[in-house]
Amino acid sequence: MADTRQFYDHLAADYHLNYADWDNAVRRQGRMLADLIRSQNLDGEACTVLDCSCGIGTQAIGLALEGFDVFGTDLSPASIARARREADRFGVTVIFAEADMRHVAQVVSGSFDVVISCDNSLPHLMTDDDMRLALGNMHAKLRPGGRLIVGIRDYDALLTDRPRLTPPQVRELADQRSVVFQLWDWSEDATTYRLTMFVHKQHGHDWQTDVHVAEYRALRRDDVDLLVGEAGFSGIQWRFPEMTGHHQPVMTAIRPHPESGT
Repeated sequence: MADTRQFYDHLAADYHLNYADWDNAVRRQGRMLADLIRSQNLDGEACTVLDCSCGIGTQAIGLALEGFDVFGTDLSPASIARARREADRFGVTVIFAEADMRHVAQVVSGSFDVVISCDNSLPHLMTDDDMRLALGNMHAKLRPGGRLIVGIRDYDALLTDRPRLTPPQVRELADQRSVVFQLWDWSEDATTYRLTMFVHKQHGHDWQTDVHVAEYRALRRDDVDLLVGEAGFSGIQWRFPEMTGHHQPVMTAIRPHPESGT
């Protein structure tokens, strides 16, 4: 995961440019996740959340704004440093720590009502063994009856056309203009792709371009379901953007109570 860490370390300062309005996205995603969590009929009030791929804090801060007690981890030190600054700016308390999701149980103590991993983080894990390791760590951090929530790109749909480019995200403020888009180079069997992100920023009459490269797996939902089930979860469900208003499909699953299996 060294290349993934480097990708997010280099991108941390500009990650918000993926959104027309990142502050609004933080609040919107926080509301969506809060509504989803509260709809899960958990035993007692679900109030503790571990975001094990928190990045610069998009979901962790959003959930803190909704009143949840949030612990955020990420493998990128630069992302964690920015997440702490952003939480301060939003006026919320979130505990942040550096941790690879494959080893988060060794870094974070205690158990949580909810563990989340959003913004297409799981597909950075390029092998089933790494996926099993990460999902096993997420399972270990959930209390029995707790919920796993994963946000992931709709690869079932994307693999039909194998798009090469994403639409440009243009962000215009009084003091800065930026354009961000991605080039996707698919492997021959379409199981993986190389993402090249171009971040163009205007300074006066001049433009600066930064390029960031990462590898992803194109994980179909059936593949995710199988690995999540192998990790000991049950009750797997998928919710789609037309249901949630979120930009990616969201999967939920349960860590069963040992005595009931549900």
